[in-house]
Parts: sequence; C-alpha cells; structure tokens
Amino acid sequence: MPRVLVLCTGNSCRSQMAEAIWRERGWQAFSAGSAPAGYIHPLAIRAMREIGLDIGGQTSKHVDSFKDEEFDLVLTVCDNARESCPVFPRARKTVHWSIADPAKAQGNEQQRLEAFRACRTELCARIEKAAAGWVVPPKRPN
Repeated sequence: MPRVLVLCTGNSCRSQMAEAIWRERGWQAFSAGSAPAGYIHPLAIRAMREIGLDIGGQTSKHVDSFKDEEFDLVLTVCDNARESCPVFPRARKTVHWSIADPAKAQGNEQQRLEAFRACRTELCARIEKAAAGWVVPPKRPN
C-alpha cells in the first residue's frame, strides 16, 4: 500500500482533508504542519462529512514527527509549507500543489463553507488523477 504524507502550515484543513481523501482511495495517508494549529477546522469537518468522510477524530500534528519515516509521496498543499517544511530525503517522490487556504475565506458561514467545499472538490479531483496514474518510483538508495 503506497504511503503519502500531506503537508501544510497549520494542519487544520487542507492537509487533513487530503489525508482522508487519499485514505479513502486505499493509500496509507498521514498529514502534518510546520506550525500545527492544534485543532481541525470545524468547516473542514463539515465539508468532508458531506461526502461521507469524517475527519473529526484526526489530530493536528507537527511535521517533525514524520521526519525519519519513508513515504512514496510527500505532498505540500500550500506555498508556505513548501518553503518551511523540511526535506524528506527518504521520500520517493515530492510534489507541490498550490491550493488556496479555505480558512482565510471571508464572509458569512455559508460563504466560508463554500470555500471549504471548493477546496475539497479541488483536492478530490487532483488526488483522483494522481492516484489513478500512480506508478511507484524506484526506491532511493540510502
């Protein structure tokens, strides 16, 4: 089973949502942040429940807790994390997706929820495409 680590800054919405989507597609998925918020954003939980994925029991974690692990894919989903997260030399492949942070959305609750839904839709589409075309790269020498 392929292993993926999804990284963002706060590990409260984008990376948590992506973790659940990857897991639902059969991957061993984890997420972390360079400055973990310490909670999962309530609108992220709500948006994911709408598609039958419950992330309410997931926890916000620091990227350092995974630094010595091997992953088939390390994926950053925000530009800040791309710059601030450590390099994972034991990752077979590293990819960056610049995805807007729904936690920064303005407006009433419904408008902000729409931002989380848009993020979820984008993550689902990108993950579906990436997972469908996944070929395990050769293992890097130690």
